[in-house]
Amino acid sequence: MADVAQPQPMLSGVASRLWWALLLRGIAAVLFGLAALFWPDETLWVLIVLFGAYALVGGIITIVAGFADATRRWLLLTEGALGVVAGLIAFFWPGLTALVLLYVIAGWAIFTGVLEIMSAISLRREIDNEWMMILGGALSVLFGVILAILPGVGLLSLTWLIGLYALIFGIAFIVLGFRVRGHGTSSRVT
Repeated sequence: MADVAQPQPMLSGVASRLWWALLLRGIAAVLFGLAALFWPDETLWVLIVLFGAYALVGGIITIVAGFADATRRWLLLTEGALGVVAGLIAFFWPGLTALVLLYVIAGWAIFTGVLEIMSAISLRREIDNEWMMILGGALSVLFGVILAILPGVGLLSLTWLIGLYALIFGIAFIVLGFRVRGHGTSSRVT
């Protein structure tokens, strides 16, 4: 008679022992999400400062890489300089940074919405229910126009969306942390 192997648990012992790391990550995300929902102005400012730090440090590192890479020097130096400038703009003019980001999102929404509508019209003989694609495109255009006309509301909404995402993500990781913890104790084969 063949020896039947015991089924292996899906999670390694390491994952079940580190359940607390998932839990802490979830708690941090929930706290960030709540901060974004209850203090959207401050959260937006912090996000802009973090973006500025990221762009500035990334730009400096890219400039250093540009001096080391003779084949792509001018590309790397240009990219690095743009990163440094973007970082400095974010630090010295955070309102401008937020506004430019908002207008980029608004322009993207309008442009993609128009393209969706045009695609739906050109495909109307080939697909059924093309009106759904037209509706999606129209909603995208409407969203972009509202962002462009009411930038303050758009920035606030963007911060709330980030907050909701972080809140949902955090709750999922808290649940996962507890499930992994339970898995580690209940799945041991004796």
